[in-house]
Amino acid sequence: PSTLGSFLRAFDHGNVRQLAAVGRRVLAELASRTPLLPGGQQLAFIDVDSTQKRVYGPAKQGAAFGHTKIASKSLTVRGLNALAAAVSTPLAAPVVTTARLRGGNAASARGAASLVAESITTSRDAGISGLIVARGDSAFYTGAFVSACRRNNAHFSVTARMDPKIRRAITGIDETAWTPIKYPNAIFDEQAQQWISDAEIAEVGYTAFASSKTHRVDARLIVRRVKRLNRKAAAQGQDELFATYRYHAVFTDSPFGLVEAESQHRGHAIVEQVFADLFDGPLAHLPSGRFHANAAWLQLAVTAHALTRALGVLASPRHAVARGATIRNELISVACRPARSGRDQITWHLPESWPWEYAWLNTFDATHRGPPATAA
Repeated sequence: PSTLGSFLRAFDHGNVRQLAAVGRRVLAELASRTPLLPGGQQLAFIDVDSTQKRVYGPAKQGAAFGHTKIASKSLTVRGLNALAAAVSTPLAAPVVTTARLRGGNAASARGAASLVAESITTSRDAGISGLIVARGDSAFYTGAFVSACRRNNAHFSVTARMDPKIRRAITGIDETAWTPIKYPNAIFDEQAQQWISDAEIAEVGYTAFASSKTHRVDARLIVRRVKRLNRKAAAQGQDELFATYRYHAVFTDSPFGLVEAESQHRGHAIVEQVFADLFDGPLAHLPSGRFHANAAWLQLAVTAHALTRALGVLASPRHAVARGATIRNELISVACRPARSGRDQITWHLPESWPWEYAWLNTFDATHRGPPATAA
């Protein structure tokens, strides 16, 4: 092929899956050679979500109208849909384990069960030997997704849809069971040793997907309620006659306590940071009009993301959790001056008084170790 575009257009579905397999092996090798996922021997999270990559050409294969959010507003835009999973630990930034490109009108949960199973296997290959909790939003509240997690020895934590059965379960929670939690605008009462907050949580046993023999699950329903405040009335000194709440339910088999399990589920939002990194880098565009070419591009973007994260952990603690754009700007896109000696030796002169000099040298030393000395 004469250009990268013609090279990508030669890919078919089998080639895309081969690229995905290569990416998984690269991630496993990086994790074995760098501290990419510290803390994975105790606990790791796998976050699954989908995103709509907007495109403007109606001739682009697979492009269709789908749901997305722009500036916190729900919109329907033409694009291609990507389903991805990322693994993280309490000590490590998320790293994409697997991703798939789909048509723009694909439902979020389509193929999620097989994807989360693949992600769990990839995470185990990358050295995650401890507890795994797979997290997802209400789009992944399906029997197939939950069963896939359980079959692969992982726990699940998914936002439950507010259907009539869930509402009945919430109504049955005793008023004394609600516990205040740390939440935006909360205040900790030192005397009472508890949070004074508009948010409270409680839990109740719940059976989901009861109509399906293969997917029926008995687990915990954790509910967070937040007061609905009429700020205009409060500003005028009008007290409420009775409190009204917004309810958020989480269906989980997490072995952690109520407060910790609820807080961990809210951490699922970190997957949006992964998408932001991808869109700020290789997925700024889907370069081809061919679907399989763009699917191959997505797999290459996933591999590049893993390499960037590994570079960050080798550089410094700050870069280990930095945005992908920060790592590229400070450690990769480096201005330097090459000089050639009389013996054809090339010397690269790097900037002086450079703030990230030692971070860059850390990565250089880690990746350019000489071969081990051999006995004479």
